[in-house]
Amino acid sequence: MPGRRACTISNRHQPSGSGPHAPAGADRPLSINGIPDHLRRSAPPNLPEVSELDLVRHFTNLSRKNWSIDVGPYPLGSCTMKYNPKIHEEVAALPGFRRLHPWQPAGQCQGALELLYEMQSYLCEITGMSAATFQPAAGAAGEMTGLLIIRAYHKARDEQRDVVLVPDSAHGTNPATVTRAGFVSRQIPSDPRGLIDLKALEASLNDKVAGLMLTNPNTLGLFESDIEQIARLVHRAGGLLYYDGANLNAIMGMVRPGDMGFDVVHVNLHKTFTTPHGGGGPGAGPVLVSEKLEPFLPSPVVGRDEKTGRFFWDHDRPQSAGRVHGFHGNFAVVVRAYAYIRSLGPEGLRRVSQMAVLNANYLRQRIQSHYPMAHPGLCMHEFVATAKKFKANGVRAVDIAKRLIDLGIHPPTVYFPMVVEEALMVEPTETESKQTLDSIAEALLQIAGEAQNNPELLHQAPVSTPVGRLDEARAARRPQLRWTSSPD
Repeated sequence: MPGRRACTISNRHQPSGSGPHAPAGADRPLSINGIPDHLRRSAPPNLPEVSELDLVRHFTNLSRKNWSIDVGPYPLGSCTMKYNPKIHEEVAALPGFRRLHPWQPAGQCQGALELLYEMQSYLCEITGMSAATFQPAAGAAGEMTGLLIIRAYHKARDEQRDVVLVPDSAHGTNPATVTRAGFVSRQIPSDPRGLIDLKALEASLNDKVAGLMLTNPNTLGLFESDIEQIARLVHRAGGLLYYDGANLNAIMGMVRPGDMGFDVVHVNLHKTFTTPHGGGGPGAGPVLVSEKLEPFLPSPVVGRDEKTGRFFWDHDRPQSAGRVHGFHGNFAVVVRAYAYIRSLGPEGLRRVSQMAVLNANYLRQRIQSHYPMAHPGLCMHEFVATAKKFKANGVRAVDIAKRLIDLGIHPPTVYFPMVVEEALMVEPTETESKQTLDSIAEALLQIAGEAQNNPELLHQAPVSTPVGRLDEARAARRPQLRWTSSPD
């Protein structure tokens, strides 16, 4: 493609000392004693010599080829891509946090331990749970930790339970995590409302069921209104109720999972509490439990000596499900989320959920005449529309997603959940203004018109990006994982 060669810094190579100069004597070769022969270079690395200015421009231009929440709207359903306040970066970079080493003794880390101790009390209050661990390094790791806790609980009771129930609209990680944790996954269908089918659930419960994994609101953006009855059914059968916290940002400050009857909760700090996400991560997925499951949390947990007020790592946990992460999790992510909670307070967190729901319903209302909802009516923080009516013109959800890129908007999630044909899963989040929501709506309405009158335009999109429409099947089968000057 035109401009493709400009992507490589090698094109700006200018031998003759144009690059930065090292101090005198620094160019002497390093000792290679002890390095096996097969690991030694036979020739110097082929690195280009460029000026500092050229280098800065190269990486700046590369960054402009990527989309981010700092560039424009990112309505990626279920993944909650919202603005990351920059003050949180400054807090996480404070020397007392940034320069910590995980092997430092607790006596030298009292400030950090106090932050973790307070943070677990905040999350317990928000979720209605009793205790927490910060070890899991993101949502899927939180799921795994929650299931290991459930397994440890049943083992302590000498119960042989090996089945975990998962709704058909669940996040894809749920059944995968069930299998990885050594359980058997059983799917529960949705009813016509898009909610879990109570009759199917009750028929599936027996003394082999360890628990039910559930997201509330669910992945269709709908609140499971029968949640109290669901909890009673699962508990009556001896199982536990696990809360996938991916959608906590829809109910935070309004209702608590613990009050609904959940026993285990994981929270995505990188989604709900605005810490960096995806390539800007890493994430963090604390797991919180009810009082009866507290002994099974991964070891160690943060404790506080009531006499001295000093904080310590509590390793004395004989029933622990075991360590699930090196050291104590992604601490800097927790610092960012702590700053967010302290900045907003209880009323601010409640306002976050209210605005997330309001924004989703506003955008839903604006586009639903052209993009029918999978389940009509009010949604929570996200909604799932369907593009199936455009198939008559040869246009599919992926074409709409690609065309949005040309119009300066990151596409929503497509083809998920899989129970909806040609799904468009949209989550505008609470951080977007009405003007931005209107721009998203206008773009989708424009595309709806193009799908009727010029479908070929959508098939070619995107045309304004450094790389155009890819052969995605070929990319999956024959990925090119490094730069080549003449790709085949």
